[in-house]
Amino acid sequence: MFIVPQYIPIMAKITRKPAPRKAAVPKKKARAAVAKPKAPAKTSLKAAKPWTPAEVREVFSRFRKANPEPKGELEHVNPFTLLVAVVLSAQATDAGVNKATRALFEVADTPQKMLDLGEERLREYIKTIGLYRTKARNVIALSAKLLSEFGGEVPRTRAGIESLPGAGRKTANVVLNMAFGEHTMAVDTHVFRVGNRTALAPGKTPLEVELGLEKVIPDEFMLHAHHWLILHGRYTCLARKPRCEVCLINDLCRWPEKTV
Repeated sequence: MFIVPQYIPIMAKITRKPAPRKAAVPKKKARAAVAKPKAPAKTSLKAAKPWTPAEVREVFSRFRKANPEPKGELEHVNPFTLLVAVVLSAQATDAGVNKATRALFEVADTPQKMLDLGEERLREYIKTIGLYRTKARNVIALSAKLLSEFGGEVPRTRAGIESLPGAGRKTANVVLNMAFGEHTMAVDTHVFRVGNRTALAPGKTPLEVELGLEKVIPDEFMLHAHHWLILHGRYTCLARKPRCEVCLINDLCRWPEKTV
């Protein structure tokens, strides 16, 4: 008769023990840990002090003094070969494209000669370039379209160039600038980085950066502006390790992480 009373308090103790364990989960601490990291520094460029017209003019005056006649690094002999080279350069280096096109342009430097060469033989010339099969198809197709719709000539309008297979806005801007002397701003990965990093023309897309640069750069510099920015991004304002110590504009640059 006395066995039951002995087990009642024991059972009560057993049922109480799990309760503190459940309450001990540090939910609030976990939330606090998530909230600790600071917001990305990307927003700082948007908040950076805007460049004054005098500062922008100073930047491009320095670029011009250091390199009065900058040249694009894609080798070509006429507007058609320039167009082809730019189409081939997508997701590839200029050096890699030049290595392939030197021999190609010796045998096919017009739309008709490119069609005569044919897609299969064209692939053999450019097989060292990334996505060469798709690019070969586009080059043959754009050559055919140039002959059928543009009299075998590269059109001198952005809309006309963008209508060609494999050619987009950047391609059109490069061709219009380099072949026809138009004041266009071609935004590649280097120009996009420089525009954002320096806060000269911050933007989330290449088009935003392009329009921002066109807005702030004086017209007298626009013919060569995209070359100066490309070369600056390619050889000085590098993606992983910018060479701030030799940068021509390090005293004006708004990048909060510059090393000088």
